[in-house]
Amino acid sequence: MTRPAIAASQGVDAVPASALGLTDLPRIDYVDHFAVPTTIDADPERWARAMFGDEPDLGERVIWSVLLGLELATGRSPATVAGWRITGRGEGWVRLAAAGPLFGGNLVVRSPRGEASLTTLLHYRRPPASLVWPPLSAMHRMLVPGVLERAERRLVAAAGSADAVP
Repeated sequence: MTRPAIAASQGVDAVPASALGLTDLPRIDYVDHFAVPTTIDADPERWARAMFGDEPDLGERVIWSVLLGLELATGRSPATVAGWRITGRGEGWVRLAAAGPLFGGNLVVRSPRGEASLTTLLHYRRPPASLVWPPLSAMHRMLVPGVLERAERRLVAAAGSADAVP
């Protein structure tokens, strides 16, 4: 059986308004949204941790801290996911936030029944951000579908492990 494709959209006019309404950024200069159909029943924070882990891996740290200059929290904490602060949550969604000299960013993870999604929103805090992000955004859009697929596999594996425990 063929897996349904991951849906992708980019730009304020293309991303679902329900996702845009969850940002705490003062202005949206970049946004994209990726959604995967799924049968996994997991809350948004579990999806976020399956996507990014409790702490950023080396690749994430290079992208987020070095290339984008985002200031991430260090160490594991129930108040962070991969160094991004949890700044909002509600029924079916969680918002992660990080900021640095050039960018403010939100990662919004939603998990309504039958779907999981990741919305990336950026605010350009200084003019050079508009030059830095466009080339990086192409790589970002190539990586996100794999992030969602790996997260789903991790959640399936974790559910299988939980089922195996007497």
